[in-house]
Amino acid sequence: MNIFDLFLETNILVQISIFVLIGFSILSWSIIFHRIFVLSSAQRKLKVFENEFWSGIDLSSLYQKAAARRNKLNGAEQIFYVGFKEFSKLYQTKHCSPETMMSRTLDNMHTAINIELKSLEDYIPLIGTIGSISPYLGLFGTVLGIIHVFIELGKTTTNNVATQMIHIQIIAPGIAESLISTAIGLFVAIPAVIAFNYLTAQINNMDQDYNNFIEEFITILYHQIFFNIDSALNKENQYEEKAYQKHD
Repeated sequence: MNIFDLFLETNILVQISIFVLIGFSILSWSIIFHRIFVLSSAQRKLKVFENEFWSGIDLSSLYQKAAARRNKLNGAEQIFYVGFKEFSKLYQTKHCSPETMMSRTLDNMHTAINIELKSLEDYIPLIGTIGSISPYLGLFGTVLGIIHVFIELGKTTTNNVATQMIHIQIIAPGIAESLISTAIGLFVAIPAVIAFNYLTAQINNMDQDYNNFIEEFITILYHQIFFNIDSALNKENQYEEKAYQKHD
């Protein structure tokens, strides 16, 4: 007797629990493959953008390039766009201190990171839920199956040893049928838990990479602000010196 034959002979409630577990398995594997694809794509785009960012390209040119495809931005490029847009707006007002500009720019980029991470995390909690409840659902099916077996056994209780041996031969397949539910529950849960932990770790890595990027970006913006301030002060000092010399 193979597993399929055992399944066909199981109690209807056990069959329902097994069908639910099979549905969970299909759903979890679909999410796993899709999330792996999405995360791999995000990691690849991050590397491509960082290479362009550190290539020496002017930040204004990079911003204009991003703005031209505004509706298609995601990942680090979206974070850069949001940050530079806020920085440019505040810088042009001439009324904000450098600290205020940096603080608000950083806040906007952190918000952009949270939005990006939320999109990466879509459906991953569902994988964790499937991994958590599948063993219990499998055990539930097993318990129902065993209860059914013992109910049937109670209807034919006898003291005849030979008859009892026959009953054991009948009970054993019934218990085996019930244990199929537990086995399937574990088969569904183990990959789901492994995938949940792996995907969560990958998202944490992306979070760290995004935060490292904005720290480096903010440092560059700081240098740009203070370089412009120093240039303005030097020009002012040169003007005052020329005016003083002319006066003399």
